[in-house]
Amino acid sequence: MRLTIIGTGYVGLVTGACFAEVGHQVVCVDNDAAKVKVLQDGGIPIYEPGLEDLVRENVAAGRLSFTTSTAEGVERSDVIFIAVPTPPLPDGSVDMSFLEKVAREIAAAMTSYKIVVDKSTVPVQTGDKVAETIKRYCKARVDFDVVSNPEFLREGFAVEDLMRPDRIVIGVRTQRPVSALKEIYAPFKAPIIVTDINSAELIKHASNSFLALKISYINAIAAICEATGANVQEVANGMGMDERIGRRFLQASLGFGGSCFPKDLSAFIKKLAALPNVDRTVTHLVLNVVKEEARLPV
Repeated sequence: MRLTIIGTGYVGLVTGACFAEVGHQVVCVDNDAAKVKVLQDGGIPIYEPGLEDLVRENVAAGRLSFTTSTAEGVERSDVIFIAVPTPPLPDGSVDMSFLEKVAREIAAAMTSYKIVVDKSTVPVQTGDKVAETIKRYCKARVDFDVVSNPEFLREGFAVEDLMRPDRIVIGVRTQRPVSALKEIYAPFKAPIIVTDINSAELIKHASNSFLALKISYINAIAAICEATGANVQEVANGMGMDERIGRRFLQASLGFGGSCFPKDLSAFIKKLAALPNVDRTVTHLVLNVVKEEARLPV
């Protein structure tokens, strides 16, 4: 299929290269002309094992190309993936300005039916806002669908994670785009979960917050072990043998970091706090377990 990826950061570049590797025609869009020139020459602006070879080989094969023009990307493809940054604001909420800007650019360039896929990590209910923006700024008044397709990539294993995913989550408002998304992901031979957009968006934040919770929890247990003479490794092993809990992410350590867990947790907490009629026990559980370790703005 003909695919466009808007954003050549960590998620966008890995996604574009892997889609091209399985045979799709992919154009990646970025507003940084210097970065696009590097990519067109077969280089990459980031390091990720295996990624540079994928980019170089697929550029040479003609399956992967790069441009600075969003309009060109929209014109050339049937499915447009948004993979732009969603950084945290000082209060811990999400800066949606990049996503909003791209949604407007896509809307302005659309002249026929398109599937717009949000791959950026966003708070629940963002898909509805993206759809509203596209509808408002699409002068051609053509049909479109907005889809949520969250990524679950680990730094250092991103190519492997995308080529051999645990699951593929597709959130839709209608069934119209489902067959196209299934066709795109068919070569990856992974379970596909089709749900509503809000559930798909929440799966991403809920997954990351739960993994961070496990890390923080075992670190709290480690402090108790030190105070009582217990062995945290033995405790973690005993807990992990319970199939309801599992051993992964029960490794006591300095804590969690990286680019995703802290900002996703902060955004999740802010979203929970803003929702009416939500049991605040849930919010307090997340806050109390992780806020000290992550040093989140709350």
